[in-house]
Amino acid sequence: MKTLIATLALALAIPAFAQELVELRLPNSSKVVVKLMFRNGSICDPKGKEGLTFLTANLVAQGGTAEMSFAEIQDAIYPMAPAYYVTVDKEVTVFTFEVHRDWLKKFYPIMRGLILTPSFTESDFQRVKVNQQTYVDQVIRASSDEDYSKMALEDLLFRGTNYQHMKQGTSSGVKAITLDDVKVQYAKFFTRTNLMIGIAGGYDDEFLAMLRKDMAMLPETTPMIPKPGSPHMPDGVVVEIVAKDDAFGSAIFTGVPLEVTRASDDFAALMVANSYLGEHRKSYSKLYQEIRAIRSMNYGDYSYIEWYDGGGGNMLPPPGVPRSSNYFSIWIRPVQIGEQLRQQYTELADIPIGHAHFALRMAFYELGELVKNGMTSEQFETTRTFLQSYIKLYVQTPSDRLGYLMDSRFYGRKDYISELDGLLAKLTLADVNRAIKKYWSTKNMFVAIVTNTSEAEPLAKSLRENLPSPMSYSDLVKSGLPADVLAKDAAVEKLPLNVTSVKIVKSADTFR
Repeated sequence: MKTLIATLALALAIPAFAQELVELRLPNSSKVVVKLMFRNGSICDPKGKEGLTFLTANLVAQGGTAEMSFAEIQDAIYPMAPAYYVTVDKEVTVFTFEVHRDWLKKFYPIMRGLILTPSFTESDFQRVKVNQQTYVDQVIRASSDEDYSKMALEDLLFRGTNYQHMKQGTSSGVKAITLDDVKVQYAKFFTRTNLMIGIAGGYDDEFLAMLRKDMAMLPETTPMIPKPGSPHMPDGVVVEIVAKDDAFGSAIFTGVPLEVTRASDDFAALMVANSYLGEHRKSYSKLYQEIRAIRSMNYGDYSYIEWYDGGGGNMLPPPGVPRSSNYFSIWIRPVQIGEQLRQQYTELADIPIGHAHFALRMAFYELGELVKNGMTSEQFETTRTFLQSYIKLYVQTPSDRLGYLMDSRFYGRKDYISELDGLLAKLTLADVNRAIKKYWSTKNMFVAIVTNTSEAEPLAKSLRENLPSPMSYSDLVKSGLPADVLAKDAAVEKLPLNVTSVKIVKSADTFR
């Protein structure tokens, strides 16, 4: 079993890949997939220029080459219908290219040019930078309070470290980036000594040899990769409320450092517990049933034992975002604020706050019950059986299969999905309940809440003073609820939370 310390050691100023090759030969496939994973994510951004890695990678993918402009590339590839894009995360950057093998020879020079001879023109730079600046200044605050609260939680967990800022950067950081900065970052971190090559599909040995030879033409610089920042352990329940003028509800993300990653065999045990508690987008889980299904408080409630990229849009966890620094989190999708409830129902005209405090208490209650009592044998067997089938859906496409194989190498494994299947098969109920008690608790948690400005102060007071937070049903809904639900509500509304700090920040002051 590998520890987190061993995993972190891989990233201490020593490139992890050095042109490692991962192959997935599929002779009958009509498609060829190439993935180029560089061990350089947003943790490599210089201080004061947060967002530089993201901008550099996206300028490579959304720019031209020494031979062709971006517009010429788009015209040329139209009949080939390829897909190519880049993903940037905290510790890796992955370029993905997918094309039908009949077009491979014609498409490859474009792919080669994008990676080896990006044009880095001023016009392309300005176009890509404006989009990124707009995201950190406006989109993250305006488009999805759920994503906003997730980024606010990461900001809390990793404050003061190179993991704190969004991969897209900060407002001032992006603004400070110049085209020369991009060129330096590309030469310094996108090197052959920092590269893992992945290839899948119906390719031949000749193409593979050409690909490897060409990628060897990247700079031979050995970059000094910074040590990934570790999440802070909160002292009690530490709450930060983001007050936003036009927030429609209260979006909540709560989390705490988790010392295991996929590198540890304990991860499989936590997968079972997490799936029972809050499997992403699954209605059978405990959080979903108690908060959404029974009480109709929001659209869904889920939990996670690692970073889940694009949770708002992805039904399955995508590859290409492996991380050394990990945390456990719970996502409570937006619940109604007091102002809305007071306007909707005359019987609720005097309520001080909306559902956020009760929803948070309900999530902590269910987590606490799981830590205290563990899973039953039936719950364990049912959830493990589900996961043994479900994880196979992670790798339905050649691109996903290849991506998970490459992520496996990051964690020191060979084939994570196959190994996980074996680990799940060997698990016992005792293993899972031991892991729950070892790694989970409700005593110390960070909580990030994005809510309307009208809700911020009364919610902060309720949390700070641990005031009762009765569930605010309309009379009609309450009259139809069974007695056991109302009895549980009465217990949850007074559940003491170990709140030690509550702070309100203005939306305009975040991610600056």
